[in-house]
Amino acid sequence: MNRRPTFPARLDTKPAPAPSRPPAGPAAAAPDGVGLDSQAVRARMVQRLAAQGIRDQRVLSAIGAVQRHRFVDTALANQAYEDTSLPIGLGQTISKPSVVARMVELLLGPASGGKLGRVLEIGTGCGYQAAVLSLVAAEVYSVERLRQLHDKARDNLRPFRLPNVHLLFGDGMAGYPRGAPYAGIIAAAGGEAVPQAWCEQLAVGGRIVAPTQMAGGRQALVVIEKTAGGLQQSVLEAVHFVPLKSGIA
Repeated sequence: MNRRPTFPARLDTKPAPAPSRPPAGPAAAAPDGVGLDSQAVRARMVQRLAAQGIRDQRVLSAIGAVQRHRFVDTALANQAYEDTSLPIGLGQTISKPSVVARMVELLLGPASGGKLGRVLEIGTGCGYQAAVLSLVAAEVYSVERLRQLHDKARDNLRPFRLPNVHLLFGDGMAGYPRGAPYAGIIAAAGGEAVPQAWCEQLAVGGRIVAPTQMAGGRQALVVIEKTAGGLQQSVLEAVHFVPLKSGIA
């Protein structure tokens, strides 16, 4: 995570300097204690996710390690470990733990063991999913188009001291070409189609996991795999995410 971003407001205007990295540190600076800080609270959430069908131990371990209550407003902290989305401001939400787990598991794919390579996240939000991704991927580039949320995510993530998370303020529709190719791209907002820029920045063998608008206006989770022969798309279950938008605000 960067202290101050050094990127242009628009990622598609001119090349940006490579992001600097903060000093390495533990996954969470604050020690576990009682109440919401207790590992037992997160362990119960992980048990519920496993019962709902999440099987990848890398995902379950990452979800269990990240203190979700640190990413929501204090008034909502007592709901942090319920399987519910919560408002984070500016009309945005932090996704349900089950949705985060499902999408990250899909991003990792069927291969077992080890970390995924470089990942691009579209829509940093409050930073929670970036923290989870940091534990299953070698590097995470996370783009947020709303300045206030970008700043909030930076503040939320600072205590975790994650050296492999790079926060970018810019237009996520354009992806982040300087970090490409990506082993995986994951989006927290849904549009009518997956942007071509994402497909171009995906490595062969990589996956895009994103909500996409289907016929009739409903959203469904889509997985796009890039093979040597082209792109293969799978449409999965119905989901509900905020709309994918271009530009910055």
